[in-house]
Amino acid sequence: MSIGEAVDTIAEADELVTSLMLRPWGQVSPSVYETGRLVSLAPWLTGHRDRIDYLVRTQGQDGGWGAPDGYGVVPTLSATEGLLAAWRRGDLDGGGDRLAAAADRGLRVLAAWLGGPLELPDMPAIEHIVPSLVDRINRHVEGLPGRSPVPLPTSMSYDMLHVVRSRVRSGEEVPEKLLHALEIAAEAAAGAPGIRPTSIGSVGASPAATAAWLGERGDHDAHDPARGHLEAVVRLFGGPVPVGLPITVFERGWVLSWLLRAGVAVEVPPEMVADIRAAIGPAGTPAGPGLPADCDTTSVALYALALLGAPFEPDSLWAFRTGTHFSTWPGEQGMSVSVNAHVLDAFGEYVRRRPAAAPRYEQTIAELAAWIRDRRLPDGSWTDRWHASPYYATASCALALDAFGGDASREAVRAAAEWVLDTQRPDGSWGRWEGTAEESAYAIQILLLTSGHEDPRRLRAAERGEAHLAGSGGGDHPPLWHDKDLYVPQAVARAAVIASSHLIRRARAGVG
Repeated sequence: MSIGEAVDTIAEADELVTSLMLRPWGQVSPSVYETGRLVSLAPWLTGHRDRIDYLVRTQGQDGGWGAPDGYGVVPTLSATEGLLAAWRRGDLDGGGDRLAAAADRGLRVLAAWLGGPLELPDMPAIEHIVPSLVDRINRHVEGLPGRSPVPLPTSMSYDMLHVVRSRVRSGEEVPEKLLHALEIAAEAAAGAPGIRPTSIGSVGASPAATAAWLGERGDHDAHDPARGHLEAVVRLFGGPVPVGLPITVFERGWVLSWLLRAGVAVEVPPEMVADIRAAIGPAGTPAGPGLPADCDTTSVALYALALLGAPFEPDSLWAFRTGTHFSTWPGEQGMSVSVNAHVLDAFGEYVRRRPAAAPRYEQTIAELAAWIRDRRLPDGSWTDRWHASPYYATASCALALDAFGGDASREAVRAAAEWVLDTQRPDGSWGRWEGTAEESAYAIQILLLTSGHEDPRRLRAAERGEAHLAGSGGGDHPPLWHDKDLYVPQAVARAAVIASSHLIRRARAGVG
């Protein structure tokens, strides 16, 4: 690796880390789902026309929004309902025909999707979001000629939705996890007495949840802190909004972990290290204000601190321990291999830095590694509930197992690298639906950061993929991360690309 290449990588990484300080709420892509909710719930908010234009502009040729394999259902429901609401209110003078046409295309594709066999992805609150939007759409189309109700998927019902709305209406305290999707409570959410915005004015770190809590009051009180928060968020993209914000701790933890693990000598401001440390309490840390503490963010933050030479006792992770694994949060339905891989990283790196702590964590580390290995697919990969791409899940698991899984994990790590070699696209990229810079970055990390990286096939494959990283460090990335809608944590994706570019240069120079 030439001095110039090393300097370029470090400079790019330093610029990225500096941007985290300058934009502390996070760098997140706009969301069709969240934007559709604001079109419906907050026509009084600045940028309303721009949000409508965004929905119309991003509609696919088939009439839907979003990615394949069931990922389009939630954004298409939200966009269609939002456009129907705007059309029925007459929000665009002279633009009603355009709204009606876009909404009708959405209704047709929803009827086709929801009326047939349907497998929905494992997304947060999807079991509540889909019934809530089907109900709202059907209320819009009732009595309208030529428009039929949208069917509710056979696997879902309105029962839990009624329970949630009743609880919100009663004034009982609402679980933090539910606040992120408060908009499902519809009219019951407006001014609900059991809900208090955060100090920055957000509810559940979600523009839709915040707008739902404001209700019609937002139209009358321009000085309400919650409205002020929304006004700040809509300025990020000139109208459209992200699915979650702030994501301060999450973003910093992942960015630093990608860069430091790859050996990028990035300069991290001491105040950022102090902020990450301060965010970890007895119950862990949330991704950002307004969200519940979660095991994933806590693990990655702890791992980043250890890599920074500031290891912090990972006791807070025990609160997420179940009988066999670690949950994202207590009471989680389902399980995540990437979360458990990150716990393995956190425990393993802490023990590496604090060998005297080994007796406390050794058995759990071995059990975690075995649990992760047992969930490997026959082809050598893993899939996960927090990311649409198997390359993210496989990188999370293979890197953790390689570092802390011991001899018993060698075959699983080797198989993961072989899977990466076997699934490289003819153009040199990697990806689930198409070749992407982010997924190619994860594939390259598996090849060059795990045991056997000296295999010449791996460097050749990584070099074939290098062109798909060039110019993409700060460019557009398709949404692949799971929230209520797919989204891109842009700084995180950029960090993965920078890290993999650095690994290729290092391997080419024979370093490592």
